Amino acid sequence: MRTLSLHDAVSPPTELVSLTVEQYHRMLATGVLDDGEPIELLDGVLVPKDRGDGVTMNPQHRLAVSRLMSLGPRVEALGGHLQLQSPLTLEPFQEPEPDGMLVHGRPERYVDRHPGAADVGCVIEVSSSSLERDRTTKQRIYAQAGIAQYVIVNLVDRRVEVYEEPKPDAGHYGVVRLAGGEESVRLRLGRAGVDVRASDLLD
Repeated sequence: MRTLSLHDAVSPPTELVSLTVEQYHRMLATGVLDDGEPIELLDGVLVPKDRGDGVTMNPQHRLAVSRLMSLGPRVEALGGHLQLQSPLTLEPFQEPEPDGMLVHGRPERYVDRHPGAADVGCVIEVSSSSLERDRTTKQRIYAQAGIAQYVIVNLVDRRVEVYEEPKPDAGHYGVVRLAGGEESVRLRLGRAGVDVRASDLLD
């Protein structure tokens, strides 16, 4: 019989068990996690949301998110609506909370569920300290889900990065465009979209 050593008792497990979206929702429903806690489910792991300084949203990030709010009426005119910092359910192991989403239909359509990949035309992340994660992990997650357009409002390099033509098997996008200053970006909702200058999202 093998005797457990002190090393065995204190060593961390060598393999993590991925948390599913269903299990995550159950944890929220039963109060194991507080609803509204600044976390998101990425690759089956609960990850703190990066708001610029690790705890609270920094002023630059907050301002960029508030600029997205002004797009709401224009998205509604296309038959959709804008969601800010809300969950996007991508079964079975992903539920990120992007800074913005252009979502098909009226908000009432989602009274008993969060939007999924088929419901979303464009996903937006405002990035400062989270830039590396947004370009790698988040890009992979959104591409694998087949999200048509992924946009990074890059506060570090002062430009907007537009990712299109997802390649789900490869986990990345086939087309990447950069826009800055007065250059225009079309945030897509199906075949339609909202045209906005990069400077309106950055400055």
